[in-house]
Amino acid sequence: MELFWAPQTRSITALWMLEEAGLPYSRTLIDIRSGPERPADFLKVNPMGKVPALRDGEAMMGETTAICAYVADKARSAELAPTLDDPARGRYLHWLYFRAGCMEAAFGEKLQGWTTDSTAAGWGSFDKTMDVVESAVTPGPWLLGDRFSAADVAMGSSLWYGLYLLKVIEGRPGIEAYVARCTERPAFQRAMAINAAGA
Repeated sequence: MELFWAPQTRSITALWMLEEAGLPYSRTLIDIRSGPERPADFLKVNPMGKVPALRDGEAMMGETTAICAYVADKARSAELAPTLDDPARGRYLHWLYFRAGCMEAAFGEKLQGWTTDSTAAGWGSFDKTMDVVESAVTPGPWLLGDRFSAADVAMGSSLWYGLYLLKVIEGRPGIEAYVARCTERPAFQRAMAINAAGA
């Protein structure tokens, strides 16, 4: 597998996912800060020209959550995704896609000061989103109870980003404790070291 990435971007989630999976992969650095031009080979993988993106033979994808889902299903021995016949698969998929479907929009609302109609907005509101997340992570240790999964990689990295980079999450001890558990994982630490070296 080849990961197209750039440091200090959403690539950290894909790096963490690949480190958790333990499958061999290579990294191709994409200079997203030098201008709009992107290598043609990379644009075949992700026509949006965004990182992260992943190529695995003929399989190609952008979108961080898609990468998490793909890698988790490919790395069966790492047990990062419930099997198709496992009832936990439903909740796993819920949280895996909650990141892009609700968290990103909720962060945008908070950062931009949007006024939303909580009955019409898919994420409800920033406060509703954070209430739901805090309720989910407070029993712990993970979103599926004792079972760590790719959903924790997706949600954990997004919550880490919201807490420490965007600084939009405040006064949420359950979320803070959950993110602390996530960042203690050796795979997260390895991903952060790769990110720092690339910067």
